[in-house]
Amino acid sequence: MLVFVGLSLASCITLLKPRRDFTAYTPASGPNYALDSCWAALPTRRDSADAVPYNSGLRDEQATAAADVFFVHPTTFYRSAAWNADLAVSKLNRFTDRSTIRHQATAFNAAGRIYAPRYRQATLYSFFDEQTPNGQAALDLAYFDVKAAFQYYLAHHNQGRPIIIAGHSQGTAHATRLLHDFFENDSKLRRQLVAAYLIGYKVKPDEYQTIRPCADSLATGCFVSYNAVATGNDFTPFQTFASTNPLTWSLDTLFAPATLNRGGVSQDFKRIDPQVTDAKVHRGLLWVTPPKLGGYPRFLLPGRPELRHSFHIADYGLFYMNIRQNAKARVRAWQSNIK
Repeated sequence: MLVFVGLSLASCITLLKPRRDFTAYTPASGPNYALDSCWAALPTRRDSADAVPYNSGLRDEQATAAADVFFVHPTTFYRSAAWNADLAVSKLNRFTDRSTIRHQATAFNAAGRIYAPRYRQATLYSFFDEQTPNGQAALDLAYFDVKAAFQYYLAHHNQGRPIIIAGHSQGTAHATRLLHDFFENDSKLRRQLVAAYLIGYKVKPDEYQTIRPCADSLATGCFVSYNAVATGNDFTPFQTFASTNPLTWSLDTLFAPATLNRGGVSQDFKRIDPQVTDAKVHRGLLWVTPPKLGGYPRFLLPGRPELRHSFHIADYGLFYMNIRQNAKARVRAWQSNIK
């Protein structure tokens, strides 16, 4: 989820609460995934998932990639006008593409062909609605679309290729459910799973019976997960969740120095910053030293001061090059394991 900069700092999260219950709204029309317009990214056309940071020397390698990436974008819809987004709003679609598809999904364009569905995402307030069933209902509707997109992808695009599942925040919430519904009890599909990058949300170490947290940088058929916060901070609700160190791709609590950071990519997408931060797993969180460089914002959400230490927005950006290289390495490892 990205910070909606138009909110006054004096505002409260409740200002984002839709004015009526979920059941009082008529949701916008659902997507038809046979239409290219219902995808934020497809490997068969030019889109934001093809981008690389300016002057980076990197290149989009989807045309020759051996794997597929099914990427579920995070929340980019913050309005109180409805519980779920309308896919016909081109301004929202452009914002999604220029922000999360460019800043996050592109980390995988050296490892796989990227498929990123548009979906009737739940509005930001859904994650903070603890008193009514409205928020969960909005998330369920959003997942209904994501599930339909994945079913369409499997039927029309995959053709038995290895799969990376990736997401962030709300996208990870839906990606986590996809693994339950499609991979947990399907050994054939599970053999196609390179790895799942379940970043920026709550995933338990024992979330699945058959899919475990990745033990190292080349493990396949597994998942990685982390939530970045400034070093020295705890957040009790996350203490029981899985956390992977993206500098070592291990589950231990050893400190990984910034020298292992191959490069972050800032919000302006104009540079690669080597050694931008370090990392250490601590009680379900990933501790990072706040970067001295700009472009890696904290999660300053009005009305939620407990999140001020979170680098949620920069979960991908801080470790962009490590994710990019690791995804490619895991695909090679998957190919070696299959032979």
